[in-house]
Amino acid sequence: MAFLFCMLGLPLSAQTSVLRQLNTGDDGRGWEAVGRLDMQDIGFCTGVLVEPDLVLTAAHCLFDKTSGARVSDSDIQFQAGLRNGRASAYRAVKQSVIHPRYMFSADANLDHVPNDVALLQLTRPIRNTQVVPFDTAQKPKQGAEISVVSYAHDRAKAPSLQEACTVMGRKRGILVMSCSADFGSSGAPVFSFDGGVPRIVSLISAKAESDGTPVSLGTSLEEPLALLKVELRSRSRFKGLDANDRPKGAKFLRP
Repeated sequence: MAFLFCMLGLPLSAQTSVLRQLNTGDDGRGWEAVGRLDMQDIGFCTGVLVEPDLVLTAAHCLFDKTSGARVSDSDIQFQAGLRNGRASAYRAVKQSVIHPRYMFSADANLDHVPNDVALLQLTRPIRNTQVVPFDTAQKPKQGAEISVVSYAHDRAKAPSLQEACTVMGRKRGILVMSCSADFGSSGAPVFSFDGGVPRIVSLISAKAESDGTPVSLGTSLEEPLALLKVELRSRSRFKGLDANDRPKGAKFLRP
């Protein structure tokens, strides 16, 4: 399966897709934990709450595509359930971590997709009965039906839901999906509905063409999310300590 693809950062071109925009409170009910991540002077991506103070998104969203520099955490804002100028909650970002094996490149690289995951800790938890974090689930099998909720450059003011797309294949830790994706939808959560409950099974990393057919590429989550939570906890524990007082040689371990 050959790919021609690019990361979904700033808008470059339009893409038609079959999506239902969640413009009203009734439309968006239950999806408020999906929000827009605004990077000052850079653009935006999509993010999703997995705990009251933790947001998942794509790692490449945290880099300036022109300079290759990491975006400062203080320049990032999460707007949960943003719809037509209003969000269910607004939060700044306290700190962020990216997958230890992710290597940013302005040029899209298939090898980067499996590790294209970042976790952001908010300055304050979102304690709002309307904004309920989502659980995660194991990677779906080929042929499984999935859904995506995302923002994008031509639908930046409200999220859109694609209720029925499928897993077309799994390749080297990457999900190949029929779901629509466009610039701004990086980090958008991919959901399965086993038991009728939406759970996150992947994040949108890139859009691509496979044998001339538009597809989207998604990251794996099980191991990356566990690693990133460990790293955030470690940073919080030793924050404020002098460098000489911190543990030496810390490594990521499999949970």
